[in-house]
Amino acid sequence: MRQQHHTVTPYIAIDVPSGRVIEQRDATRTWYPASITKLMTVYVALQAVTQGRLTMDTPLVVTARAARMKPSKMGFAPGSEVTLDNALKMLMVKSANDMAVTIAEGVSGSVEAFAEEMNEAATALGMRESHFVNPNGLPDPDHVSSARDMAVLGRALLLRFPQHADLFNIGAMKLGDQVIPTHNGILGRYPGADGMKTGYTCPAGFNLVASATREGKKVIVVVLGDPSARKRTAHAANLFDHAFASGQLGDSAVELPSSAGAPPDMRGEICGQHSKKAQTEAETEDLNAPIQTPEGSKPQPNNGDIIAALPRPTYEPIDVFVGPAPGYNGPVAGPRPANTPIGVVAYTSPEKAATTAPLRPDPAALSMRRGKASKQKTAAAAKVHLKHAGQKGGKTPHGKPASAAAPTMPVKKTPSSAAASDGKAAEK
Repeated sequence: MRQQHHTVTPYIAIDVPSGRVIEQRDATRTWYPASITKLMTVYVALQAVTQGRLTMDTPLVVTARAARMKPSKMGFAPGSEVTLDNALKMLMVKSANDMAVTIAEGVSGSVEAFAEEMNEAATALGMRESHFVNPNGLPDPDHVSSARDMAVLGRALLLRFPQHADLFNIGAMKLGDQVIPTHNGILGRYPGADGMKTGYTCPAGFNLVASATREGKKVIVVVLGDPSARKRTAHAANLFDHAFASGQLGDSAVELPSSAGAPPDMRGEICGQHSKKAQTEAETEDLNAPIQTPEGSKPQPNNGDIIAALPRPTYEPIDVFVGPAPGYNGPVAGPRPANTPIGVVAYTSPEKAATTAPLRPDPAALSMRRGKASKQKTAAAAKVHLKHAGQKGGKTPHGKPASAAAPTMPVKKTPSSAAASDGKAAEK
């Protein structure tokens, strides 16, 4: 039996155009962000693109350090290359911890240098409770944020990089013959939901930064420390309902006074004595099957529990691939000394990286939802990769619910690997 949830957890809802608070509780309380950290990873990477330091087509080298990250991860072998564009999509959909490190090393040369850029960006945005030490949100006592800070960050991403807003609204991606759905249960369920990122670790609980648009009004909500993925989805849905119904705006989110104190460790309340398998299943409950309304219950209209109980949406996946983009002959980004240009010490050429370290499936990254069937699919996809090396693809629709009208976007396609798969630990 799950231990009762006692801690009063933070949340906030803000109006995106103005940045003003609609509703909040303890929004500046320090908290462990878990994988919503990856929104800052995206911010720093996109900032580097606007500065001309690399492009979305720049290949990033997967290093041994990246490959050692705990699941969830893609599981690519060291020496593999992934374009920044594909790495960001994998980061948002799969919450891939190895891709977070790959992006960090490709953009800044090292995880440590990237963390410095994360903290510089946080300071510039007015994120006063945040301090980052890694690009993926894996537990560290010094890696902290707050609901307010994450709302400020989400708003900055949408306003400063509108051309990349679709990164946060991908329902599923396809690598080879494997389709990988999003962890974000609010997408496809709440009307108008269009992003952004979930997070979960035992110390943090279930976190979510979500955005939605209705009748021209755009809102971001952040919930931290919820006891389950279903509760997280329901909580966010209720906050959206209140925010869209409200005609009142408070102070600017960046002007909320900071709170003192260390973040709580939610491990006992969230995970307790549950096994690793149970912890993993807790994070993926939004994906396994439709979440049913408890028998005998009588939910009321506009209740978030109804939203969370809706069947899992069906998405048209976007294609992602491993390797450089077709025709690319520029520098490859990888680890390098501070202040060294991209391509100086990573590899002499993309061809050398590919031949010295061919792609192989990583057993540690096998699917946590499909068991033996996933292993068979992984092996089959690996054969497809070898058979069809050199093929090119065209355009595929973005990952939207199949029942909803959605624009399409060009997606580059090149030889793909079946080394992508889920992990066994619950670090999302």
